[in-house]
Amino acid sequence: MTHRPIPVTFHHRVAFTHGAFDPKNLTLRDLVAEACDLDGTAKVLVLLDAGVAAADPKLTSRISQYFAVHADTLHLVTDPMLLTGGEACKNDWSLVEKIWQAIEYFKICRHSYVIAIGGGAFLDLAGFGAATAHRGIRLIRMPTTTLSQGDGGVGVKNGVNYFGKKNWIGTFSVPFAIVNDLDFLSVLPPRACRDGIIEAIKVSLIRDRAFYEFLRANGPALGRLEKKPLELAIRRSAENHVDHIATSGDPFEYGSARPLDFGHWVAHKLEQISNFAVSHGEAVAIGMAVDLLYSVKIGLLPRATAGEILDLIETVGFDLWSAELDREERGRPVILAGLEEFREHLGGRLTITLVPGIGEKLEVHEMDESAILAAMVELRERAGRKSKVRTS
Repeated sequence: MTHRPIPVTFHHRVAFTHGAFDPKNLTLRDLVAEACDLDGTAKVLVLLDAGVAAADPKLTSRISQYFAVHADTLHLVTDPMLLTGGEACKNDWSLVEKIWQAIEYFKICRHSYVIAIGGGAFLDLAGFGAATAHRGIRLIRMPTTTLSQGDGGVGVKNGVNYFGKKNWIGTFSVPFAIVNDLDFLSVLPPRACRDGIIEAIKVSLIRDRAFYEFLRANGPALGRLEKKPLELAIRRSAENHVDHIATSGDPFEYGSARPLDFGHWVAHKLEQISNFAVSHGEAVAIGMAVDLLYSVKIGLLPRATAGEILDLIETVGFDLWSAELDREERGRPVILAGLEEFREHLGGRLTITLVPGIGEKLEVHEMDESAILAAMVELRERAGRKSKVRTS
């Protein structure tokens, strides 16, 4: 048997800017110009989330104008291709085929670029299409939500749903670059704008105490979605997520640990059983709350610390309970099936990340069902008290 190491170095480029499609903004142009290795001009196919286009009716014309001004470097092969976004797009295999058909029709090759503009689910879809055509087209992601700019959009995963399970089909693929245009956040509805804040809290809890203290100090302002603290939170969240991917030693998740998925075993199942009526951010907030109180129940986390974190989650605008958690099958809460599905998705041992203290993480390989249920009872009671206060 012959063993040969094959070292591979990836460059993870993340740029923050305002007005990416202002012709005077050279962020996008320069990223491509640095890597042009043919005649100095790169073919580009732009995939655009239809919901983003509807929120900004002039966006498609701005994109076309930008490419016209920079035609010496960027060759836009066709008008931006509008595709359905939102979680539903990941359940529609025909959209993957449309991306492949466009790549084939316009002869997009491995020296060309796909630029995907949209929310996290749309980037998952577009990234999967790009990663599987010609064994990988260079992808530039342009996330348009707080959730995607600070978390999923700066990662190295993409995929679509299958068998009724989230991200069952997908690949790990480092994008050529991520361009976070913070101007996109100005047109987000408040609910979507808020979602990214919870992922910022999550990553601060597992690796960055100073960031947590910033979020706590600015909790009321973040709850009001004030521009400056929101942008700072999204930037630092993105930096933390990228740092973890680059330094964890397991960017493609060959092991069983996924620290960035703290609170997500509940979240993924909650999204599923609600038919995604509960947003990802809302589900993560509840999932984190369950795991925080679970940690209190097993003596891992001080109650005062957990209470402080739960207060912050509520201050920035999230509920800690959903009626979907009351759903049962054969006398057992449906949400508990999320544990096995989480293990199955990773393979190997069940590995859940818990927080023993701010900025710290601990991996456990089993969960005490009675302690989970006790945590849920406490959350339900807390939500009931909050509801009475609001209506009194």
